Amino acid sequence: MSSAHATVAEEEYRQTLFWLHEAGLPMTGANLARAMQLSAPTVHEMVRRLENDGYITRATDKTISFTGSGLAHATDVVSRHRLIERYLTDVVGVPWDDVHEEAENLEHNMSPRFEAYMREAIGDAKTCPHGHPIEVGTRIEGVPLADVQVGAKVTVLRFVIEGEDLLHVLMASGLEPGLQGILATADDDAVVVEAPDGSRAEVTPSVAATVSVLADPSPPARVTLPEQLVLAIKRYGR
Repeated sequence: MSSAHATVAEEEYRQTLFWLHEAGLPMTGANLARAMQLSAPTVHEMVRRLENDGYITRATDKTISFTGSGLAHATDVVSRHRLIERYLTDVVGVPWDDVHEEAENLEHNMSPRFEAYMREAIGDAKTCPHGHPIEVGTRIEGVPLADVQVGAKVTVLRFVIEGEDLLHVLMASGLEPGLQGILATADDDAVVVEAPDGSRAEVTPSVAATVSVLADPSPPARVTLPEQLVLAIKRYGR
């Protein structure tokens, strides 16, 4: 099946599978269900359809892998989504905490001609407004802000999970990709980054776990997928 004939639902599943793939998380039905906040039977049915359509394969242990064409199609959809987000933020002026859902609506109905126009309009921008690379494969690996020790220098790379409610929380906190500062506080109640101008961005530890940073000194790299994904300040999801 060509990407042009894929349903919106199939593209959403492929995007989420690619998110697991890019983050280095196991591509399994269980992780897919958790990431999409869907039941196991619902996910199983779509996984079977994606396998029948030639986008993925499943090993005997049920681990999912992209086929060559499946990875190409998923990469194309993800790159287009991030391009639209950057265009809507930089050119149209949509706030970055509102842009993810708008891009979801637009990415399935965009002509190659308009995509080329958007690429020209965003200039040399390399990432979406949430820090994910538009050109897939150029991702800089970071560590969770929640793992960093007090006193470390940090640079915010990306917001790993792009649920709209979570993005609103991050916007309100003052964190944004590119922000540099010192980790001033890290306890069970709050994680606080202090910028050079003295401003402070504060989030809960659960939210800090979804913020990828470069840190000096740096803890070991890891990416986690929460057991429960609920979009709120203290619980979060994709």
